[in-house]
Amino acid sequence: MNNESDVVVVGAGHNALTCAAYLAEAGLTVTVLEGRPIIGGNTVTEELTLPGWRHDSCSSAHVVIQSNPMISRDELKLREKYGLEYIVTDPAVVVPFEEDDALVIHPDVERTAVNFERFSRRDADALRVMMGEWDSGLRRAHAYFQAGLELPDDEWSIRYRALRARSAWDVVMSNFDHPVIQRAVMWTSFATIQPPERSGTGALPAAILAGRLKFGWTTPRGGSGALPNALAAHVRDHGGEVHCSAWVESFLVEGGHCVGVVTADGTTYRARRAVIAGSHITTLSSSLNVPAPRLDDAASKWQPGLSVFAVHFACSSHPTYRKSQGSVAAVAGALGSPEGLRRQVDAALAGRVDADDPWLLIVDSTAVDPGRAPGAVVKFLTIAPELLNGQPWSDSAADALARDLLAYARRYVDGLEERNIVAMRPESPTTIARHNRANIAGSCHGGEFHLEDGSVIPGWLDYRTEINGLYLTGSTSHPGGSVSGRPGRNCARVVLGDLGIDATTLLSTP
Repeated sequence: MNNESDVVVVGAGHNALTCAAYLAEAGLTVTVLEGRPIIGGNTVTEELTLPGWRHDSCSSAHVVIQSNPMISRDELKLREKYGLEYIVTDPAVVVPFEEDDALVIHPDVERTAVNFERFSRRDADALRVMMGEWDSGLRRAHAYFQAGLELPDDEWSIRYRALRARSAWDVVMSNFDHPVIQRAVMWTSFATIQPPERSGTGALPAAILAGRLKFGWTTPRGGSGALPNALAAHVRDHGGEVHCSAWVESFLVEGGHCVGVVTADGTTYRARRAVIAGSHITTLSSSLNVPAPRLDDAASKWQPGLSVFAVHFACSSHPTYRKSQGSVAAVAGALGSPEGLRRQVDAALAGRVDADDPWLLIVDSTAVDPGRAPGAVVKFLTIAPELLNGQPWSDSAADALARDLLAYARRYVDGLEERNIVAMRPESPTTIARHNRANIAGSCHGGEFHLEDGSVIPGWLDYRTEINGLYLTGSTSHPGGSVSGRPGRNCARVVLGDLGIDATTLLSTP
């Protein structure tokens, strides 16, 4: 086996594979090394409960990536040539509330605004205004920000910066009046697991809601792993290699330049031009054979943020949400009030659980993609403290919270009765971290960086390191977690520029 290539990419999460695919598309030979026996990182589909029941271990919605030119313009032909298929779901999200009723959000602004009018004409108009301003110019500024590029010098960029500086809580509560509408928009704003009262989250209500109103709960056919599988096929088709069970133990630096890596079995892979680290930023410095004070400084600023708690179910039938006029099935259900979310976040940060009225996402991808299982593959997702009362989560504590969440969901949802549950697998922050070593402290969204000025950013802003030829990507790189592909595509742009390769025909702006 030839263990030398132009580029070595460490990790096969969707961002690392995105970077690898763009570099391969540009004509570089690429070797991808993944430590786990399966590619995808947190964008992976596995049999978690029973044979034949294919669950998305972490990510399920691929909404954010739809605005990435990799998908919107099919820059790598993942759809045209490599079989990647996305389903735009309708409903996008169902938001149940008391009185056995629900608000339905469609992948259509006007249809959703009409549903808002059931509760408040003013809030319906506020939605129209918010989305109109987003489409008129805020969306473009946001795209530049996500791409890691300087924002255009115009009025919309000024407005976007001002919006981002606010908190999601302030934006939602100042724009919408009715409790049901506030519930729906606040729930949506929390989808990237950032505390809603934190300054710097103000663009999330418009950005996340705009995605749902255009793309629904975008579901990859066959499971979340369809994305990394298509990217890996692209890499191989362009002469590259993707190896699993190849855990990188150390990075080789010679003469101030990163020239390769060594895996746990002692194999050396050399890179003629660059090494891309999809590794967690906190583990990278210890794998180098030279000091890296700038990397150490970045790692010291990282914190896990809010950890997640998931429950995976194999069900004999699909969940349905009660409405005033019958019931409805959906890929995504949204439970929890703004005040319940506020209490839940405060409790999680204090090492406690508050499951009285928590933010809860219910996903049933098999509602639109039945080929994944002989029944319904259902997932609960919420937040929980990394340590419960100062201790790692026990299986019994995880099971108890899972059953509390079931009892809570049954107040609004049918089809989750005991007789319909074939198997259940709770995943606490403790087991999530065990399942994937990159999920430090049970953080699946890449965590966050706390800077000296008191601000918090979800991803490190620099793709270059102080080591020549060594670059960063993955969920700890800008713009952070979620299935966006942006850290990978952004890193590829930087690498190609540094190598003097013209990428303007490959990577459109932004």
